[in-house]
Amino acid sequence: MVRPPRFDTNQLLDAAVSLAVAGGPPAVTMSAVAYTVGAPSGSVYHRFAGRTALLAEVWLRTVERFQEGYHAALARESDPLQAARAAARHVVSWSRAHPDEATLLLYGAADFGRAEWSEEHARRAALGNERVFASLRALAEALGAKDERGRERVALAVVDLPLSVVRRHLRAGEPLPPFAEDLTEECSVALLAQD
Repeated sequence: MVRPPRFDTNQLLDAAVSLAVAGGPPAVTMSAVAYTVGAPSGSVYHRFAGRTALLAEVWLRTVERFQEGYHAALARESDPLQAARAAARHVVSWSRAHPDEATLLLYGAADFGRAEWSEEHARRAALGNERVFASLRALAEALGAKDERGRERVALAVVDLPLSVVRRHLRAGEPLPPFAEDLTEECSVALLAQD
């Protein structure tokens, strides 16, 4: 009978998230992850071909989890303005529920070695990004944004504005205020109401 692994991939990636939050992406090393979970280094190398693969997986798992909820928020509402509201709120509420992961996402894929990722990791990242861009284009169209300025306004309202609320507080090491979702939604709606 085969003994189940003592340390699973998610435990190792959770440790990598913690290390990135505490010391930035340079702190995420194979040995640091092994030490954090109390595993032998072989357990980490068994799941990840090397540090580049570890960095790619921790970034992709985090961004994919965020994007899953973001797309669900957009799809949940048939009215495009309600969908925009839900998407803006999701950025803040997900960050509140997952502060470590949100802090990790304040970095960029480049900070997690994007230039060195395998073809498969690069493909996953590209697919995720294209899905977001397609969702934003569809939302902009549904909201009647007919030109580049209108599309930029939609992106500002449902991506950049909510991220700025999250970024300011997380970078200061502060919890998000209890009204952050409401304020973000109000500002997003006001921005989308502009001609």
